[in-house]
Amino acid sequence: MASGNAIRGSRVGAGPMGEAERGESAPRLRVSFWCSNGHETEPSFASDAQVPETWDCPRCGFPAGQDRDNPPDPPRTEPYKTHLAYVRERRSDADGEAILAEALAKLRGEI
Repeated sequence: MASGNAIRGSRVGAGPMGEAERGESAPRLRVSFWCSNGHETEPSFASDAQVPETWDCPRCGFPAGQDRDNPPDPPRTEPYKTHLAYVRERRSDADGEAILAEALAKLRGEI
């Protein structure tokens, strides 16, 4: 004998209605984009929507363009810099020596 729950195993919205229940789908346009690694992506857009010039490649994350032979360049990433590297960009070795001498003089009580 079956239990008293008649909709067991169904999900909300499941049924035979299909598109009549949800409405008609908008006309679609598939556009191909290629990244610098040669990956092709084909997102679909509504036919009346404005197609972007670039699209992010879902495989490698690089920007992809619509020209297969001339894809956009990958973004240039700067390597991680330490605090000391930034200080060395701003100060010369002579400036560093002068600051160190001043700080040591303060510690020794000479100033």
